[in-house]
Amino acid sequence: MEPLTWTGSLSGLNLIFQLALGLLILGIIVQILISLVPSADSRAVNADGTLSANTGISGFVGTLVNWFFFAVVGIILIYVILGIFMGTGAGIIGGMSRQFLPTWIALIVTFALSITYKRKLGLYGKLFDSTVGMIGFAIVMFWVFTGVLGGIFDLIVTHDSLSQASGMKNKLPGTPLRGAEEGEYAWYLLGGDNLARDVFSRLVKGSWVVVLIAPLATLFAFMVGITLGLPAGYYGGKLDTILSFVANLILAFPVILLFFLLVTPEIVLTGIPNYMAAVLFVFPLIFVAVLLNSRYYTQPSFRTPLLAVVLGVMAWAYLSMISNDGTIIDNASYTIPGLPTFLDWIPMPSEILVVFVSVVFVNSPTVFRIVRGLALDIKTRDYVAAAQTRGEGPWYIMLWEILPNARGPLIVDFCLRIGYTTILLGTLGFFGLGLESESPDWGSTINAGRRLLSLYPHAAIAPALSLLTLVLGLNLLADGLREESLRD
Repeated sequence: MEPLTWTGSLSGLNLIFQLALGLLILGIIVQILISLVPSADSRAVNADGTLSANTGISGFVGTLVNWFFFAVVGIILIYVILGIFMGTGAGIIGGMSRQFLPTWIALIVTFALSITYKRKLGLYGKLFDSTVGMIGFAIVMFWVFTGVLGGIFDLIVTHDSLSQASGMKNKLPGTPLRGAEEGEYAWYLLGGDNLARDVFSRLVKGSWVVVLIAPLATLFAFMVGITLGLPAGYYGGKLDTILSFVANLILAFPVILLFFLLVTPEIVLTGIPNYMAAVLFVFPLIFVAVLLNSRYYTQPSFRTPLLAVVLGVMAWAYLSMISNDGTIIDNASYTIPGLPTFLDWIPMPSEILVVFVSVVFVNSPTVFRIVRGLALDIKTRDYVAAAQTRGEGPWYIMLWEILPNARGPLIVDFCLRIGYTTILLGTLGFFGLGLESESPDWGSTINAGRRLLSLYPHAAIAPALSLLTLVLGLNLLADGLREESLRD
């Protein structure tokens, strides 16, 4: 069986693609050089106050750059679409395109429904009026769907991410599998790593690790920051002083150093991360309890059973998250029992718990300062004074008057912070901290591949590009949300 090339029978498009890409890069360089030269030409102002398009040589180069960009994107789409139908007949790209078919279908359905009902979906729907926001959303959701469909349901992976194949150590992308059995995928699409494992399958499995930890840990950090930041900004005084001092104390440490300290084995063995989890993970319960109580305070017949059910389920989830194999802390000195194993419905291995807690602890002070600053500003608005005049309670005002009007900056920061968290997870994995060494997360995979980077770069480049695209997508999504929230 012959090794696969990158484009297979579509190689006739390669020259056109390379030419379009080269002209695009050249056009961008020329555009940058032109922008450095002072121009005497003035740009007209449109009736709506916006500037008209550039004229002269600058406008001509800009138009060419746009056309070359669309040409490059169009050729890439041709590779992907034809690859879905041709499979490995279109080379490595075709093979990967077909494997990602469940992701493409999920993306198409998501975009179709979102665009159809975008006028009824609030800020999320308005996101589809922004080209930058749509591109960022597409990139982010590509990895989300890949993580869910490939990491949980194994619909995308071609091989087991931990299995080793004889003779596939450090093999290049497109290498056929030796002695492939019937029904087994016949190639390593992105080659083999230094332990003869499939890089493509590990890439897909690793996306689930990132998609699972980064958003959830960031959400928990926001729960902590909002729960503490709102009263600090609203009440002020000694409460604000004490909470701000604690936040500044944590922020005084370098983030990476603090991260490394929290995930080192010596600190883990003391049980400190478990104690931190027990404290930090209780904030979502507090937030939801206060949120529902303040909203339905005047309806006790509905509020009480609602709180009992919601907080009961959340308390069960809380105990399940901080428990591991029936214990909360288990070291040589003492053991603190946790939730019985048969009731532990949220698997949270100790190495993931440590990373999760570290992310929440590091991000919470920054979120606290942002929320506090927004609360200090918004509490002076007229609608807050009107709510106080109506006799609304402080927590109702904070959660139902101040927080909704701070959603724009918070949503944007949430997207950016997921990107920062993704980079932190990659950094931890790269240095071999936190997650176990066999984990397919992108940081660990990059670290394993860097040792032979000069000889076999594919094992490290594939997860590095994946990490880059996800963070880029989150940044573009944040830009789109910021743009739309300013219009709101």
